[in-house]
Amino acid sequence: MKPNRRGAIPASILVLVLLPLMLMPLGAVFVFAFRGGFRAFWDVIRTEDARFALRFSILIALGTALANGILGTFAAYVLSKYRFFGKKALGVVVNLPVAIPTVVVGTSLLLLWGPLGWLGKRLDPLGIHPMFAPAGILLAHIFVTLPYMVGAVRPLLDELEESYEEAAYTIGASRWQAFRFVILPALRAGLLSGILLTFAHSLGEFGATVMVSGNLRLRTQTAPLYIFAQFEAGNLAEANAVAAVLAALSFVIFFVLLSWGRMDDSSRGGRR
Repeated sequence: MKPNRRGAIPASILVLVLLPLMLMPLGAVFVFAFRGGFRAFWDVIRTEDARFALRFSILIALGTALANGILGTFAAYVLSKYRFFGKKALGVVVNLPVAIPTVVVGTSLLLLWGPLGWLGKRLDPLGIHPMFAPAGILLAHIFVTLPYMVGAVRPLLDELEESYEEAAYTIGASRWQAFRFVILPALRAGLLSGILLTFAHSLGEFGATVMVSGNLRLRTQTAPLYIFAQFEAGNLAEANAVAAVLAALSFVIFFVLLSWGRMDDSSRGGRR
């Protein structure tokens, strides 16, 4: 499609609107992160607190992506392939975390799993304390990011022709074998997109995390909580350096998704 000259003015207006809303703030993160030079930036990143926060965030994000890769795919499969009473209601429940403020998610988890919660006070005598620990953070991130995995996989399941699955059954395949050898390969694009989106959102999750983690230094402090704590303490160089690392990781994930989407579109076009 050839560029339309009449689109230059609307495009320019859009850029002018996005400039103060998105482009300049993102640019400011990197400008302030490297204002003292790369050596100063690197010295901040190498501090014990910054290294722990970044490593801990990445590990939690990996665990969240793995857990929701399984749970989200299963939820999408059930909602797409089965008919049962309350299916629409269950679909709403699965996607509900998108509409709930994350700080409310954290509060609800505390009311259930916290020391005074319905389940937490029963687990406390057994020495099990999920809140203010990595387990609680992981639970909160799974809760918040589940809809992204379901949203990436379910449309592909809805579009998948049932004839392929039925053909597998006719040659003696079990439901698990049909899923593994027929359905799962068709979901590769959705699985990758969902896992990367889940990872990215987990990496930057703040609202629920601050409620269930306790923001304990070198124990439960994720990178977003570290940034917040450093800003509160007036340590702008430390906050901006870690923020720049998170932004760079987000850009990498975005470009991987963009490249994968183009490759997937090209392969579909080739098959046609």
